[in-house]
Amino acid sequence: MARLPLQTLPAFRAVAKSQNLRAAAETLHLTHSAVSQQIRGLEEQLGFTLFDRRGRRVVLNAAGQALLRSVEPALAQLDEGVQAAAAAASGAAQRLRVTMLPSFANRWLLPRMTRWRERHPELALEIDATPQLVDLQREGFHAALRQGIGPWPGLTAERLFDKPMPFVVVGSAIAAQRLRGATPDVLAREPLLGDSDVWETWFAAAGLRTRVTPVANFNDAGLMLQAAEQNLGLAVSRELLAADALSSGRLVQLSPLTIEFEAAYAYHLVYPTALRDWAPVNALRLWLREELELSMLALHPPPAKKVRARTKPASR
Repeated sequence: MARLPLQTLPAFRAVAKSQNLRAAAETLHLTHSAVSQQIRGLEEQLGFTLFDRRGRRVVLNAAGQALLRSVEPALAQLDEGVQAAAAAASGAAQRLRVTMLPSFANRWLLPRMTRWRERHPELALEIDATPQLVDLQREGFHAALRQGIGPWPGLTAERLFDKPMPFVVVGSAIAAQRLRGATPDVLAREPLLGDSDVWETWFAAAGLRTRVTPVANFNDAGLMLQAAEQNLGLAVSRELLAADALSSGRLVQLSPLTIEFEAAYAYHLVYPTALRDWAPVNALRLWLREELELSMLALHPPPAKKVRARTKPASR
């Protein structure tokens, strides 16, 4: 049986994914000829071809597909191991690179960064706020805050809430002066912001069937809430993202009716499995759960316990 030349496997994987030797070479920071030589050496060592050449494209044949299925999990595990080793070797001047949606970064995380710094002065957070799904291993990130149901292959995902998060109707303090407690048909005649499907779901839950044409839609919930604060219209928002604005009075909840979406909208902490026991990831996990719990308690404080007045005993 032919021995597998392990040093050629990263080139094999890169060519298999890009289907182009030049693109694979750029990914690996090698020359085109070096990558071509590694693939040729791998095929010669194995005794059979792995790719079909189609012009400039190189496409996996059946043997190549079988090999990729076998070696890709091992290569991914090696990548995680290198990332974990690099993280552990970073010493006291540690940093934690995290990617997340701009709405979560701006509306929830940023106002709490002071408490993170007080808790972990030695651990700098490097935040990448982007709507794009980032490849953590390729881009060198330690963790991500993601919405969705997953799974995210090769990563461990921990759901941060056990229940679906409620969506609430909010408006500016000016709008609340005339609309607080208004019926759904009155709200339907107001300028509405955001996704029409979300609004129609909310109106349906209120018993009102109506077609919604928002005056503006946004690719970021944070921008939508900022527009609502500036009295440009009403919004249906995740309660968590509106939490600080509701507490400060910049936004007001205009109806007690809330709607819930299922797991597709849940928040997850996602990270390479090799970093599961890395102290900075553990610190982030614990801090997120504590801060999220504080946010929900601020929005929904437990009812105050009634204290029974003690009756004065009759004098004898």
